[in-house]
Amino acid sequence: MFGSIVVGTDGSETAQEAVRQAIELARIAGAALEIVSAYEPVSAQRLRDEANEAPKDMQWSISPREDVDATLQEAAEQASEAGVTTVRTFARQGDPADSILDVAEEQGSDLIVVGNKGMTGAKRFLLGSVPNKISHNAPCSVLIIRTT
Repeated sequence: MFGSIVVGTDGSETAQEAVRQAIELARIAGAALEIVSAYEPVSAQRLRDEANEAPKDMQWSISPREDVDATLQEAAEQASEAGVTTVRTFARQGDPADSILDVAEEQGSDLIVVGNKGMTGAKRFLLGSVPNKISHNAPCSVLIIRTT
C-alpha cells in the first residue's frame, strides 16, 4: 500500500492534526514517515543579537532553524511512541509546499498528507496555498486532512 508517507508541519494546531493522522496511517501501513518543516532565513544580525542575549552555555544552540528542529523532534517522538519504526525528519529552508514536494520526490514517497487549512472558500484560489500547491504538483497521491 504505502511504503513512505510525507507530512509537513509548522507546529501549529492544524498541522499537528495532519501529523497525528499521518502517524496513524504510517503505523497501520508499516510505512516510513518523512516529517518536513520549512523555515525562512534569519539575518546574521538577528542571530548574533539572540546569541548575545542567551546564557553562555546555550549560545551554541542559536541557529536559523532551532524552532524547526524542536518541532520536528516533537513530531518524530510522537511517531516513535505510536509505533512507527522508520521516522526521518527534514528541515528545509524556503517555501513549505516546495519543501514537502522535494522530500516526497527525493524519498520516492507514495503519499503526502497535508491539512486543509487555507483551502476553504475563496482562499483555495490564492496562489501560495500550501495544500493547493501540493495537490497540483505532487509526484504521488495526496491525502488532504480536514483540520479546521
